[in-house]
Amino acid sequence: MAAISRSRCREWALQVLYQAEYVGHRQGEIIRFYRHFQEHGQTPAYLVKLVEGVVAHQEELDKLIRQHSEHWRLERMAAVDRNLLRLALYELLHVPEVPAKVVINEAVELAKKYGSEESGSFINGILDRVRQEVGREV
Repeated sequence: MAAISRSRCREWALQVLYQAEYVGHRQGEIIRFYRHFQEHGQTPAYLVKLVEGVVAHQEELDKLIRQHSEHWRLERMAAVDRNLLRLALYELLHVPEVPAKVVINEAVELAKKYGSEESGSFINGILDRVRQEVGREV
């Protein structure tokens, strides 16, 4: 089986998180969504790490989003943007081996692909503010 890139895992993780939120599934049931992304019978480990990490740290991540999103309530954000912020913030804070620049660039690209016209700059602004606050180098 060919290795599945982290970029692909990020995209799939966004889809899993969005779908889980949309249908109201909780942590114990989210694993069901992995089956859709399996290749050759195995779910990529990085996909599992991302989704389970976001779920485990969602309260912390949502707090950061609220603190750094000016004039936007979390509940009023587009679901894609909200879940993409959670995903990128998890990586930014809890996966130090991935450079901050990579996390932010990949999140912006996913925002352009799946979000609205303004999603890319919105996501970039919040992630960069958090990156500066936590002292991660670009």
